[in-house]
Amino acid sequence: MPEQALRPGDVVQVGVEASVQFAGDRALTFRVIRVDPRITYDGWIWLDGYVLGPAGNALQRRRIFVRQAGLRPVRPVNPAAPAGRNGSRTAGRP
Repeated sequence: MPEQALRPGDVVQVGVEASVQFAGDRALTFRVIRVDPRITYDGWIWLDGYVLGPAGNALQRRRIFVRQAGLRPVRPVNPAAPAGRNGSRTAGRP
């Protein structure tokens, strides 16, 4: 099964499945800003991006070398969308 191409803006969980250096408490949530197009070992890629904190804020810019098949997609935190609301409002209601 072919791997889906990563794009800038994608958010992934990077753990031991992606590389042993991210085992245990060294796992991180990562927002991709660039996928290096150079050819590397089969299935491995270089990614530029930001390590994200629990609230989805960028904590540190990093470049990582990982197995693409070991990356797990994460739904990004959207601070503009209130939890549990559809965003619509009815006139006359606060």
